[in-house]
Amino acid sequence: MTLKKIKKTNISIAIVGRPNVGKSTLFNRLIGERKSVVFQEAGTTRDRVEHIIEIGKISVKLVDTGGLMSAKKKNKSEIQESTEKQAKKGIELADIILFLVDASEGLTSEDQDIAKLLRGSKRNVILIANKCDNQKFEQNTYEFFKLGVGEPLMMSVIHKIGITELEEEIERLVKKIKKPKVKIEKEKNDKSLYVSIIGRPNVGKSSLLNSLLGEERVVVSDVPGTTRDSTDTEIEYKDNKITIVDTAGIRRRGKIEKGIENFSFMRTQESIDRSDIVVVLMDATEVATAQDLHVIQMATEARKGLIIAVNKMDLADTEEKEQIQRTLAYKCDFIPWAPLHFVSAKNKKNIFQIMDSVLEVAKNRETQIPTSRLNAFIQKTILKNVPASTGFIKCKFFYANQVSINPPKFYLFFKNAKHLHFSYKRYIENEMRKEYGFYGTPISITFRENSSKEK
Repeated sequence: MTLKKIKKTNISIAIVGRPNVGKSTLFNRLIGERKSVVFQEAGTTRDRVEHIIEIGKISVKLVDTGGLMSAKKKNKSEIQESTEKQAKKGIELADIILFLVDASEGLTSEDQDIAKLLRGSKRNVILIANKCDNQKFEQNTYEFFKLGVGEPLMMSVIHKIGITELEEEIERLVKKIKKPKVKIEKEKNDKSLYVSIIGRPNVGKSSLLNSLLGEERVVVSDVPGTTRDSTDTEIEYKDNKITIVDTAGIRRRGKIEKGIENFSFMRTQESIDRSDIVVVLMDATEVATAQDLHVIQMATEARKGLIIAVNKMDLADTEEKEQIQRTLAYKCDFIPWAPLHFVSAKNKKNIFQIMDSVLEVAKNRETQIPTSRLNAFIQKTILKNVPASTGFIKCKFFYANQVSINPPKFYLFFKNAKHLHFSYKRYIENEMRKEYGFYGTPISITFRENSSKEK
């Protein structure tokens, strides 16, 4: 079983070129936000990063790819080989290619190799000579005619020079493509459920996404820190629209290095913020490490739905599984409500149990308890365990309200609420979970004075 990918458009535009020519900068400029990580280090982008944009009221998928190197270059790393494979896949699926070259450096053998690949692809190609920041660099653009893919469009992406001309040329080609066009329409009550896969480096996040999709959607390597961008993939599972976000590995704050890793960390935080549910992936060979607990803390502080998945269980026997369960029960006792799954992304074992939990958690986050039923339950719960009094001060319950969902939030109004012990809130939450489940989602309970003003 695999997930069905959702296609919002029939037209794809891929941005290609050798490393560090400005592909991600152009991608971010065209979509109007910083989605791809941009850094001076060559090879920053590794996965295909996609975004739907509007060109002449037509829905078009824009794809940022990793840098392509010369086919003659020897001793390429495993990551570079996988990155180029992803880039070539982007070319194969594209209708229009935005081929970037660096005018400040002039024509290179790598540019010529890429041009040869593009000529053989028979795709529509727009050649872009980037970094034309002055007249000297503009003069260098004439040598790019030798690539045989058309006249170079002179641009400086970072300074927004030539962007309008590029958009006009893209629109012209889009109109020429003989494919059914998908027009931009306002979505009606079909909001996608956002699910982020997070965890420390090298626990198998990208492998899990690839196994769920049944294809090599993102670069996978044993090298920690392979994933740098947060990659969104829209799928359909049991008639539900879900956007799965593969994120960069998170290390403890004190261990995060400056540069690319810091940008990736910030992007992962953004992914968590816009997610409804977070899947925290751990490594069966070392579970509940300080890094794992830090990752869980990020999800719980953001009040997101939470699912724990332990990967690489193909390496563990029954005794080791029981030991892992005991370790998690001890170290993660603050989230007993989070569902736990033992999976093997490599062998696709139990991976769709995670998706079933995603749907259940999403439903629980939307739970709305009728006010009359809620008050009857809270009254009964308090009678079972009346809050302790301090001297002559008694805490008397008046009524309860559910003030929001996703996640569920409750106000309980008491006389002398500030004198209630903090453990009483835990008691109320435990009883509510026994009654209503709230499987996989945090719930918020606030004790308030019997007035509109909280004390």
